Amino acid sequence: MKTVVIAHAPYSDTQLERDALKAINATVINCDGLGSASARETARRADALMVTIQEVDGDLIRSLDNCKHIARVGTGLDAIDIPTATECGMWVTYVPDYSIDEVSTHAIALLLNHARRLRQMVDSVKAGAWYDAARIEPAPRLKGQILGVIGLGRIGGAVAAKARGLGLSVIAYDPLITADNVADSAIELVDLATLFTRADYISLHTPLTESSRHIIDAAALDKMKPTAYLINTARGELIDDEALLKAVRAGGIAGAALDVLRVEPPPADFPLLQDERILITPHGAWYSEASKLDVRRKAIEDVIRVLKGQKPLAPVNQPSD
Repeated sequence: MKTVVIAHAPYSDTQLERDALKAINATVINCDGLGSASARETARRADALMVTIQEVDGDLIRSLDNCKHIARVGTGLDAIDIPTATECGMWVTYVPDYSIDEVSTHAIALLLNHARRLRQMVDSVKAGAWYDAARIEPAPRLKGQILGVIGLGRIGGAVAAKARGLGLSVIAYDPLITADNVADSAIELVDLATLFTRADYISLHTPLTESSRHIIDAAALDKMKPTAYLINTARGELIDDEALLKAVRAGGIAGAALDVLRVEPPPADFPLLQDERILITPHGAWYSEASKLDVRRKAIEDVIRVLKGQKPLAPVNQPSD
């Protein structure tokens, strides 16, 4: 009998997974994250380990004597030591094609919130001022403004398409994309420096790697327009927090909207929470009832395939024999 350890949800939330695993007579064990010694000991029983944002480091991976599969129930892979998993003969999978609509829509919602000054209008009314021009103005017309997209994969491409539907021009940076890939989309590929200089809005949709960590740093912020607005629905560490806060407070850029932070959840004194020009949502861009089910179904499908000795549908590595 195979054992699947689910490290990201309480037992009451995993009926879907348990029902699916009955088909291969697999046992499910739930543990509360992977941060404690007891949870890591529980994980050692796994033939397959399912995680969301929990860190799966090399020491833990090497302790998983029976494990053949680490399933990321989501997209980001920066918390999993993939090289060590590969060396230890474990598949690592993810779900690359879920919540594309949700995250791209959330990014556009954050853009529109700023463009139409929705937060300021609501605050004005709550404060008893029906229209407080000092809070709301100026608000340039959205049509014709420039959105810069960093990372033109599934989600970045969807953001670009939705933005064009709203009348924005789109420029993009992605070293893996060529002009032929965007020939029919009216997206202009540019280098990073050009994107920082020209964009009225910048939306981040790139994975977190060593090369993309702090892709938004002080030098990048210095290149941006003072009216530019930064949106991040990808990974918190793409942005240098200290540099962002300094730029906003100095008027270097107009503000930012962040669905992801380097520390989640943030403490009450987290610096980015202290400025009203920085809007923060709780890593909820992925959410809809449909996407919540999609990601679990697709993740467990690959778990079942691996435990049956088959190749997964969405691998990110080729494990050593």
